[in-house]
Amino acid sequence: MSGLPRSHQLLMLAALVPLLVAAPSALDARTRQARPQGAAQSASPPPQSPGPRETINAWTVGLAGGLLEGAPIRLAAEMARVVDDGDNLHVLPIVTRGPVENVNSLLYLRGVDAAIINSDALDEYKSQVPDIQRRITYVLNLFPSELHIFVRPEIQSLNDLAGKKVNFNTLGTAASYSGPLIFSRLGLDVEKTFIPHQVALEQMRKGEIAAVVFITSKPVDAFVRGRWEGGFKFLPVPYQSKLEDYYLPASLEAADYPGLIKPGDHIATIAVPTVLVAYNWPANSNRFERVARFVDHLFSRIDRLQAPGFDPKWKSINLAATVPGLTRFPAAQAWLDAHARPAQASQ
Repeated sequence: MSGLPRSHQLLMLAALVPLLVAAPSALDARTRQARPQGAAQSASPPPQSPGPRETINAWTVGLAGGLLEGAPIRLAAEMARVVDDGDNLHVLPIVTRGPVENVNSLLYLRGVDAAIINSDALDEYKSQVPDIQRRITYVLNLFPSELHIFVRPEIQSLNDLAGKKVNFNTLGTAASYSGPLIFSRLGLDVEKTFIPHQVALEQMRKGEIAAVVFITSKPVDAFVRGRWEGGFKFLPVPYQSKLEDYYLPASLEAADYPGLIKPGDHIATIAVPTVLVAYNWPANSNRFERVARFVDHLFSRIDRLQAPGFDPKWKSINLAATVPGLTRFPAAQAWLDAHARPAQASQ
């Protein structure tokens, strides 16, 4: 090429450049065709392991408890402690505005998978959410919350309360919702107040309030430790057909309140079931699987909750107890069925 004129040399070099540039590409193409398929797959980057955010959220269950001073949030905290399994299960007890608000949280609040409610809280949602009993399922009937109607000496019957001041504790508590609902069903028209019970009890001593309504599991410290003059008492509440849909018959015993009930006597009343419920997530969905794992851990470790150091209510809990008007969460029913068969086979 050295003997050619410079102009010819430049033209030949210009013609060769595209061939030189294209040659590696052609070679790579042939190499890719000859390479086994597995080699091409192995050249792709390996899948990344889940990061901290994905790991901590994968098996976290949000459990709506209730007010700080109530029994439900304490039970929620104890459940979370017993079922904890590191990254495999993490239950977050959530302080809320109370058992009625917990239904709202379960239906609409992000991150809430389960909740502790009073069964009659569903009554408020019948008109707003007609399919409420299909959207919420129960896991466990936790304990009854007994109705306590505590009155001044001059009050002798429920009818004597008509038109008088009756306190139902602060808004958001079980008493503030279930109390007026029960009074309405009983046909009792009273002047309702919603102030802290500690304040109401002092006003009651002075005669400013006729009665206070507690709805909580017995015994109540205010009645066990408080000193009451003669005549202060609990009123009986007979169990009637108009109360059968959500409530259970119950009684207050002398052993519960030795300073207010004579030995051998008892006061008939009703109880509101306090229930652990879950949203009815679609089967095999991620949220369903989380709650299913929570149920398995809870049911399998119920004996730990019944040991000393936990709320005594756990000792009276029956895993198989039903809840009127609701169906059981499928994974909970499956657990009960699986553990009932070996017991039946051994008989």
